Amino acid sequence: MRFVKTLPLLLSLGATLGSVSAWALPSDRDQPIRVQADSAELDDKQGVAVYRGDVVITQGTMKITGDTVTITQNAQGEVDVFTSVGKPAYYEQKPAVDKQIVKAYGLTIQYFAANERIVLIDQAKVVQEGNTFEGEKIVYDTRRQIVNAGRATGTNVSSPRPRIDMVIQPQKKAAPAAEQGQ
Repeated sequence: MRFVKTLPLLLSLGATLGSVSAWALPSDRDQPIRVQADSAELDDKQGVAVYRGDVVITQGTMKITGDTVTITQNAQGEVDVFTSVGKPAYYEQKPAVDKQIVKAYGLTIQYFAANERIVLIDQAKVVQEGNTFEGEKIVYDTRRQIVNAGRATGTNVSSPRPRIDMVIQPQKKAAPAAEQGQ
């Protein structure tokens, strides 16, 4: 384990977290990244950083928490995947100035930088503007803005959920002009 050349790993972390843009305010990527943890193990040779103990990562409106967060780099030194594990791990971000914060939960949350995909595994849940989406596994392609949910095949889950569960809030309609004047 080497601590001398951790700057490239930290800079790559910044580039990756800054690219989670579909659920993000545009100004988030320009904000500093703060990592808080009880301990950190940075291995530049293997391209792995592991943060343990009540980990909190913030950048602008984005917040990621977990018991352990692992960040891996590819051969080119770019961040490949970050994985947050917790009971549950948590992700939140404000998608736009006029939108409420999106909250996501899962015992495992993974972000795959190359294809801008967020995967929530085991007790997966997304909450946005009162709407909820729950299942064993939720995959969100941030580039194409496509959500897939279903069984977490090939993964041991603590609470099997054979079906997804969605709650969609009714749209609030503006009152007719005649009612507003009374």
